[in-house]
Amino acid sequence: MRQLVLVAALLAAPANAAVVADNAAGFAIEHEVVIGASPDRVYAALGHPSAWWSSRHSWSGSASNLSLDLRPGGCFCERLPGGGGGVEHARVVMAWPGKLLRLSGALGPLQAEALTGTMTWELKPAAPGTSVKLTYVVAGFMRTGRTALPAAVDGVLGEQLAGLKRFVEAGAKAR
Repeated sequence: MRQLVLVAALLAAPANAAVVADNAAGFAIEHEVVIGASPDRVYAALGHPSAWWSSRHSWSGSASNLSLDLRPGGCFCERLPGGGGGVEHARVVMAWPGKLLRLSGALGPLQAEALTGTMTWELKPAAPGTSVKLTYVVAGFMRTGRTALPAAVDGVLGEQLAGLKRFVEAGAKAR
C-alpha cells in the first residue's frame, strides 16, 4: 500500500520541477506541467485556491478559507477562525487572463522574515491543453540558516501545482 501511495504521488507531481537558483541572495523555484484544459479555464481555476490548495499549507488548517482575486491589487488571502482575522499571503501585481498571473508576497512562515517573493503562473497553449509554468523567486534576509528552505518551498509549491492540475482536469472531464 505504501508503494502505491508513493507511485500515486510521483504521478501527480509536475513533469518538470526544480530549485533553479540558490545563493546567498535568495533562491528560485520552477515547476512546469501540462493541464488538459484551455488557458482560460486554467486561469479561471487559479482564482479558486480553496478547491486546489492543500489545507496542510494554510494558517487556518482549511483551504476553504483561501481566496484569490484575479485583478491587479487583488489579494491571495485567508480567513482565520475565530472571526475577523486573516492573512494576506500575496498581492496580484499582474493579471493577464489566459496568459499570466504574477503575485508579490512571502508565503507562510517566510512572512516572519525580511523576505520577499515573486510568484508567476505562466500559461501557454500546449497539447493537450495548457503548459503551466510556476516560478517563485525569494530574496532577502533571514535570521536563521535557510539551508533546507528552498527544497521545502519547492515541495510545497509542487504539491499546489499538482492540486491545480487535479482540480482543473476533474472539472474538464465532468463537462
